[in-house]
Amino acid sequence: MGVRRDGREAAAQFLYSRDIAPGADSSAEAEALAQFWTIRTAKDNVRSFGNALISGVLQHIDQIDPILEGASENFSLERFSTIDRNILRVAVYEILHTSDVPVPVAINEAIEVARRLSNTESAKFVNGILDRVSKDHIRA
Repeated sequence: MGVRRDGREAAAQFLYSRDIAPGADSSAEAEALAQFWTIRTAKDNVRSFGNALISGVLQHIDQIDPILEGASENFSLERFSTIDRNILRVAVYEILHTSDVPVPVAINEAIEVARRLSNTESAKFVNGILDRVSKDHIRA
């Protein structure tokens, strides 16, 4: 597996853990991230990429979550599986806020991460949501 996909998986996993144990302030969150990297060993470049994704998602989560809800017809964000929600958050962050990842690559990577961390149905769900997001919010 490549550095970037491994970093995306790690970011989704950390965000998942944050969702199931919410309420950390920024210092506790930094400690939780350090703890996460002791459990999930990774090369420095994977860790660096994963940290950048985590930081970006957390910085823009108030923008990302409403976009995800808007892309899902009559389906609240809380109804998404926790891992799917966080895979989608990482992908939407990449689609909207990074210039080095083409939109189709961000979508395909999210689908592959969903296949690995969730299931085939989740991969289809992720694809559908990200297709809507890209059509409604694509960067120029």
